[in-house]
Amino acid sequence: METRATKIHSSINPNAIIRVIPGHFATNHSHINYYVDMTIMKSRKSEAAAAASVLARKYSNSTYIDTIICMDGCEVIGAYLADDLTASGIMSLNQHQTMYIVTPEMNPGGQLIFRDNMQMMIDGKHCLLLLASATTGRTIARAVECVQYYGGIVEGVSAIFSASDNVQGIDINYIFGGKDIDEYRTYEASKCPMCAQNQKIDAIVNSFGYSKL
Repeated sequence: METRATKIHSSINPNAIIRVIPGHFATNHSHINYYVDMTIMKSRKSEAAAAASVLARKYSNSTYIDTIICMDGCEVIGAYLADDLTASGIMSLNQHQTMYIVTPEMNPGGQLIFRDNMQMMIDGKHCLLLLASATTGRTIARAVECVQYYGGIVEGVSAIFSASDNVQGIDINYIFGGKDIDEYRTYEASKCPMCAQNQKIDAIVNSFGYSKL
């Protein structure tokens, strides 16, 4: 499948790059007709830094951010984003005048949790959610619920790719969107037109990558 990948560069910072692959893919929540590969962006220093620089443009120095909560393996981007936000004057209310970069754990029941030793990084803190992609909105809703349960205040949601400007009533700050992949579609598994046409699934995909079938 890799031979079908097409690179898309951010119009703001050309070093921020995603790779898209057409096909029929199954996620935990839906079926999609393009796999958006962000593996290198999440792992390579130059691309992670470029992604962070684009996302940081959204926030003014009147915003408080104490904690960046990283989903989907975005910790490297989260660290660079913390640097960019600090350099641009974003304020932190925690006593150390710095930002935490954390990732929730998923328990066997599928719930997002923070262990006791990490809860002080959430409770009473102004939090920014950072995700790889926002499509159905289920991950965002679950993450927001988790942050609020532990006493955190969600100040914003950022994603590398989002299929829409707003997901479940929450505005998304993103690098790449529907305009970058005009034909991108997401479907409920039971209503997938590709399945209806007996088009075989190319791969099972999640935040770690894809596994061919």
